[in-house]
Amino acid sequence: MRVALGVEYFGAPFRGWQSQADGGTVQDALESALARIAGTPVSTLCAGRTDAGVHATRQVVHFDVPVDRPLSAWVRGVNAHLPEGVTVLWAQPVGEDFHARFSARGRRYRYLLLNRPQRPGLWQGRVGWFHGELDLQQMQEACGRLLGEHDFSAFRAAGCQARSPIKTLREAQVRQVGSLFVFDFEATAFLHHMVRNLVGTLVYIGKGAQTPGWIDELLQMRDRRLAAPTFSPDGLYFRGPIYEPCWGLPEAADDPIDAMLP
Repeated sequence: MRVALGVEYFGAPFRGWQSQADGGTVQDALESALARIAGTPVSTLCAGRTDAGVHATRQVVHFDVPVDRPLSAWVRGVNAHLPEGVTVLWAQPVGEDFHARFSARGRRYRYLLLNRPQRPGLWQGRVGWFHGELDLQQMQEACGRLLGEHDFSAFRAAGCQARSPIKTLREAQVRQVGSLFVFDFEATAFLHHMVRNLVGTLVYIGKGAQTPGWIDELLQMRDRRLAAPTFSPDGLYFRGPIYEPCWGLPEAADDPIDAMLP
């Protein structure tokens, strides 16, 4: 049978999502816990791989197992064997035609940026940080220039394995909540480091080093070397994939990072 899971995790202690030979990733921890319940090795596939230090409020995975277990076993049972910082939120049986990655029609990310002279204390590992003043209006104008279908090569990591740099950005916005700048992005798919590179570029614009029109130049030049440096992973949250209702997966609950905002 095929089972889908909703998973949230705090990425700071982990070496990213994808399994590695010497362990230390979210996938390693989850598959180990699943195997304890299944009584057999379990391989998972996720909706979107995250880098070291990146968090997720609604990662979705699926796996196939030859055994039948109550859904509570895939939630409470698995959680009993997971390390701190990783939690299964729900489990749902799905048809064999469901694929956590390929069935998704979009993905969402949020970046939280603390903007104050002092570095994070209480929020260390959960927010990015910039100490200088930022111009919200300039960054908002720049966000508007990112919308639509573009070649995002200027915001693509050198090791990105995506077949095409052309993606459709459906949402790109930034708002200010006290000392936090909240960046939200939604796209059909994202390139490796794309969100962190976008945030870095928007911060350059916000601090006055570039104008919003710089976005147009970068999209046209398609050269990663011309854009801003990759921003810290600390403030990046994968908010989950978007699926058609026909799959019957649970609706996203209230996002816990909304409750974190002042």
